[in-house]
Amino acid sequence: MRTVRDAAFDVLRRHGMTRIFANPGSTEVPLLTDLPGDLEFVLALHEGSVVGAATGWALVRDRPAVVLLHTTAGLGNAAGALATARVNRAPMVVLVGQQDRGHLAQEPFLAGRLDGLGGDYPVRTETPVRAQDVPGAIGRAVHAARRERGPALVIVPMDDWGRPAEDLPVPAPAELRHSTGADPHLVERVAGLLAGAGSPALVAGAGADDRRTWDALATLAGRLGCPVWQEPFGARAGFPQDHPQFAGHLPAGRAELREILAPYDLVLAVGAPVLRQYGYQDGPLAPATTRLALVTDDPAEAERAPVGLAVVAPLPGFCAALAERTPARAATFAAARPPSPAPPAPGEPLRPEHVLAALARRMPADTVVVEETPSSRTRLHELLPAREPLGFLSAAMGGLGFALPAAIGVRMGAPGRPVVAVAGDGSALYQIQALWTAAHYGVGVIFVVLANGRYAIMDQLAAEQGGKAPWPAFTEVSVAGLARSLGCPARTVTGHGDLLRTLDELTPTLGNRTEPLVLEVAVTADPAPPA
Repeated sequence: MRTVRDAAFDVLRRHGMTRIFANPGSTEVPLLTDLPGDLEFVLALHEGSVVGAATGWALVRDRPAVVLLHTTAGLGNAAGALATARVNRAPMVVLVGQQDRGHLAQEPFLAGRLDGLGGDYPVRTETPVRAQDVPGAIGRAVHAARRERGPALVIVPMDDWGRPAEDLPVPAPAELRHSTGADPHLVERVAGLLAGAGSPALVAGAGADDRRTWDALATLAGRLGCPVWQEPFGARAGFPQDHPQFAGHLPAGRAELREILAPYDLVLAVGAPVLRQYGYQDGPLAPATTRLALVTDDPAEAERAPVGLAVVAPLPGFCAALAERTPARAATFAAARPPSPAPPAPGEPLRPEHVLAALARRMPADTVVVEETPSSRTRLHELLPAREPLGFLSAAMGGLGFALPAAIGVRMGAPGRPVVAVAGDGSALYQIQALWTAAHYGVGVIFVVLANGRYAIMDQLAAEQGGKAPWPAFTEVSVAGLARSLGCPARTVTGHGDLLRTLDELTPTLGNRTEPLVLEVAVTADPAPPA
């Protein structure tokens, strides 16, 4: 069957635009997987380089270049280069990926507010109303780029390339209430929902990441004897993850999410979206037998929540009152903890979980782990639980380049607290220059870079699409070498024994060190063998 993708490629061919300059993300995988042989893919490691290369090509060839950018992060990173392209009068068609149409109303992970993000520099911005309008929008953008000599944008949801969007449950609460404090009536309403449930569960989110709310939710969970889950794609931990009632992190796929929530007749989310997703899947978030409710301090989060009752209130006081007013029950829940991985056999390469397990055995409980390793994040959550508020920090939006500078800022703001950044080498390259700041100002962060010489998460996503990824590996890049060039000390770790010796030396210094250090740890990009 002929798809929107096929028709769009034909438009590009018709105009001689068969080279795609890109730094793609997951929202662009449906377009790029199994790229036809007559289309050439050119990877650059930052969006400024993408647009810069396209600018030079367009000026030399005197025809529009094709640029592909990854949703908000990509377009935002490219804004300055797009301004240059406009003033240089370089024609280009800029395809900007967007999340799946099917759940944009709920602002899923990686959704972007893209129209206008490029400012006044685009000569045209197309936002096709239907998937079938995409090829025509690209054609109009080609003409606008040629006529007005500048970048023309086309914003394309990722599902447009292959299939139409699906309907979602209504993304709005049936009842929405606001309170400036712990309104007794609203506390009783929520407590009544919990008391009347036969098998309740809690979902904690980034909004609950403070000491008072942690303590209140731990008390509430104890009174209910119920599991507490962490929201999908949470940027911070909303509950002590070493607590015996912590059940784990909810998945970002609807089918698995429905399966996990099936045993519960009521799920109360606290400080979390309901329930933030990533790749779109058909069907509701929860089974029909599971009621959803929300307590949050974010009005926008409440307004798009598909729940029966949403309460907007300051969380520490409301949750403390809720814990006090909720009747205790005899039921108890204790979560099973995933086993720590066995050390690698002689000659076996290091996997990310070996590094994470070694860190977990050595880090102080108050360590702040700043994460940016998409392909290893699930194992990081399992092996490095947040044991104190602000024990985990990640990018809420998903644009790469967060971990290194954020870890520096955390350590500057809390100079006595241990800070470890765990990042993939692909992620680290987006803000590698932040290491100069750490070195210049004596910021004692340990940067653990899991180096596999590729965008492993992108390879995984392409494999799930059932096709071949066109982007190359970058194994020749040395993060340790780049760190040293920026004045930051660095070491390269290549084996398990070396890893353990290095961590044994370094972790006792985490609280008082004034010198940053990059540990570039060579890990395999291959998946772990079955347990």
